[in-house]
Amino acid sequence: MILTQEFQDELHRPQFPYKFKIKTVGCPVDCNAAIARADLSIIGTWKGPIAIDQDKVREYAKKGMNIQEEIVNFCPGKCITWDGNNLSINNSDCLRCMHCITRLKGALKPTPPFGATLLIGAKAPFVIGATLSWVIVPFMEMKPPYEEIKNLIRNMWDWWNEYGKNRERIGELIIRRGMREFLEVCGLEPTPEMVREPRNDPFWFWKEEDLEKKPWEEFLK
Repeated sequence: MILTQEFQDELHRPQFPYKFKIKTVGCPVDCNAAIARADLSIIGTWKGPIAIDQDKVREYAKKGMNIQEEIVNFCPGKCITWDGNNLSINNSDCLRCMHCITRLKGALKPTPPFGATLLIGAKAPFVIGATLSWVIVPFMEMKPPYEEIKNLIRNMWDWWNEYGKNRERIGELIIRRGMREFLEVCGLEPTPEMVREPRNDPFWFWKEEDLEKKPWEEFLK
């Protein structure tokens, strides 16, 4: 609601090269498929450890749930262990996918700080199918008046308006001009979570100021 009110002029009188959809979901389960259908996906998440109610976990086991098969083996971060009586989670390896929390409802729950992961670049054309978005901000605390995300959106819009071609979505512009330029315009620092896929070409491009830093000297130490 706050973002809608903030950007209502842009929504009613769009000046962009093409569509820009913002979708918000409360957790990584992503029930409305924001990561496949939105130019900017706002996915609710958390940074605290997962709180465990061991008694409720045991109740699930007594009712017939195979904790090892249905919870531990399905964890993408391989951070959960079950000894038959107690469930343990290595929160430093947790990917916050919500699978264990949704399956063990009431036994597990996230803890503060709460915020959101921001992803960019999805679209769902009929011809080639959905293109999934990728992470640009792993975690942003969402506190009123939400100036951080408002400024980020305006920065990316300014860049898109400047360089976007007719009917070119912002994700396509990022692919065409490069993620590095996008991050510089938005004032974002690169992080491992932003890697969409391993490099598929042998070329590495340096800017002039990068050459002055002589990064290879640090590598050779």
